Amino acid sequence: MSVRTIGVVMNGVTGRMGYRQHLVRSVLAINEQGGVTLSDGSRVKLKPVLVGRNADKLADIASKHEISDFTTDLDAALADDDNLIYFDAQVTSARVKAVLKAIEAGKHIYAEKPTAESTQEAIALAEAATAKGVKNGVVQDKLFLPGLLKLKRLIDGGFFGRILSVRGEFGYWVFEGDWQEAQRPSWNYRTEDGGGIVLDMFPHWHYVMENLFGRVQSVYAKAVTHIPARVDEQGNTYQATADDAAYGIFELEGGIVAQINSSWTVRVNRDELVEFQVDGTHGSAVAGLRNCRAQHRSATPKPVWNPDLPATARFRDGWQEVPDNAEFDNGFKIQWEGFVRHVLEDAPFPNDFASGARGVQLAEMGLRSNAEGRRIEVPGL
Repeated sequence: MSVRTIGVVMNGVTGRMGYRQHLVRSVLAINEQGGVTLSDGSRVKLKPVLVGRNADKLADIASKHEISDFTTDLDAALADDDNLIYFDAQVTSARVKAVLKAIEAGKHIYAEKPTAESTQEAIALAEAATAKGVKNGVVQDKLFLPGLLKLKRLIDGGFFGRILSVRGEFGYWVFEGDWQEAQRPSWNYRTEDGGGIVLDMFPHWHYVMENLFGRVQSVYAKAVTHIPARVDEQGNTYQATADDAAYGIFELEGGIVAQINSSWTVRVNRDELVEFQVDGTHGSAVAGLRNCRAQHRSATPKPVWNPDLPATARFRDGWQEVPDNAEFDNGFKIQWEGFVRHVLEDAPFPNDFASGARGVQLAEMGLRSNAEGRRIEVPGL
């Protein structure tokens, strides 16, 4: 079968996520496996065209991976008809302008979340892409985590009966940058640069809840800046103007209540950096990045509260591991393959800009809830 090559403009690959997950573990990994396989058996390889503001960083990445094309001129990259796809992993504050430029150039758009800093801008991107007739998609990688794929298998198999509630815990301690180097960029902690854990993580939680459990109908959120000052990459102390922790309660259709804590100021005492516990009338499960444990109602113990006696049961021993039953590929790579098929043969790709806009809307409603100190209904988009 034939193999063709299409150009992919990649803006923002000097950042951690853009470089590691999208360039190395997705685009280059796809080429190493021989390309994306289409429905007719033919294959498509991806030619990355690296774009960014720092020519030296781009040159270093290009040299390391034997990539021939890199530039600081986005307009020039978009003018090349061989480049069919534009991908954006820049800081959120720079995304809308670049994506609109790529839409106007007729490129199909794939972007990191959040697609914009406001619902109005996110909707405008979706409308612009539709009006131009270009395919569009947003990264929703957590749907492809092995742990959540196993959880979805339980849901689809009717394991839970009626789902009652979801409890999520996400986060880890991000060092302040003084006595130990911070493991996240400083812009994450400045509102003026598009930072904040609500804007970063609520779009993730939105698509997880929407795809697994049901539409989000309301939100009550408390956003906090626990660490008021941090040290940036140059060793300068700066004021952290963005929230670094958020505590949310979400009401979903069907009466499901979800509680999700998100924090960069928590020390991990759980098996994985994110875990979701789902409780239903017939069973419960705890899913993380890779693992999933379940307990059926027939195997549920009967605890009795008695603080005068030590606990004799190890409650975790009563849970069973959900088997893999499949080989799980990198979630970012799976989505890239899906988007390429969507562009070239109109394969289904539900994670579009409209879905991304609903995620931004939830973040916006969460911040409004925090500001007004009340529950906010989430209108449909």
